[in-house]
Amino acid sequence: MRVALAASVRTLPRGAGLAYEPKFDGHRLLVRRTAADVVLQARSGRVVTAAFPDLVAAARQLPAGTVLDGEVVVWHAGRTDFALVQRRAAAATGARAAVLAQSLPASYAAFDVLELAGLDVRARPYERRRALLVDLLLPLGPPLQPVPMTTDPELAETWYETLPASGIEGLVVKRLDEAYPAGRRSWRKLRHTDVADAAVVGFTGTPRHPKALVLVLPGEDDEEPLVSSPLSAALRAEVAVAVAARTRTAPAGATVTAIGFGEVPFRPLDPPLAAEVRRSSARHPPPEVLRLRTDLL
Repeated sequence: MRVALAASVRTLPRGAGLAYEPKFDGHRLLVRRTAADVVLQARSGRVVTAAFPDLVAAARQLPAGTVLDGEVVVWHAGRTDFALVQRRAAAATGARAAVLAQSLPASYAAFDVLELAGLDVRARPYERRRALLVDLLLPLGPPLQPVPMTTDPELAETWYETLPASGIEGLVVKRLDEAYPAGRRSWRKLRHTDVADAAVVGFTGTPRHPKALVLVLPGEDDEEPLVSSPLSAALRAEVAVAVAARTRTAPAGATVTAIGFGEVPFRPLDPPLAAEVRRSSARHPPPEVLRLRTDLL
């Protein structure tokens, strides 16, 4: 089943007939309650049922023939933690998943219902689907919960300004009269971003053809490296020149976790370079490299 997608915007859309939801920092997940049991499907189509036994147990309360669309999140110290969601999603064995379900319980922030008790409701307007979702989930309670929603742009703006402290990465904006836009970028998303200088501790690809940079962002307590989004052609050429000029480039052999790809090899740099990056307030999407900061070297 194809999921609806969202296109990025830089300002908050306003106008009649719009709905606003907080954008949770988690993993996109379809919850399918079949006649036999529960199936959890990632956005890619991969079945991840074994990784979330706590959500499976909760979803057994849903009527057979129900499909929900939403985000799985893990709360820690009063905010959602994307790294902990990744840890849960990576649990490949039943025993390991069961242990993590106890220590890092998952919550499901549902924002749409696609089927209800065997009835396909995707053609119905969002306003009606929202009412069905709330009626379905409110009696059940956590860990299956509908995301908050408002039609008041002023309240939405307040959410946008105040909720990042809870790990909310922005807003999703939908039309009240719209059917579920499967496979299309019809929704709008407004994310928090900021520009900062990061240490470039390595790169993926080859010295002649670098693909992305391995970065340590300021303000990260654990200094966990992140892989940037793919470099533009101009930046690839600039990075290739900078790498060639550094005689202490280490050989390949190290690995780093890239969101959506798992462990990927990279070539460390010693000493590091510096780059100006645009990053989300959350752990994804990957940081975008704007330019190398040769003035800081």
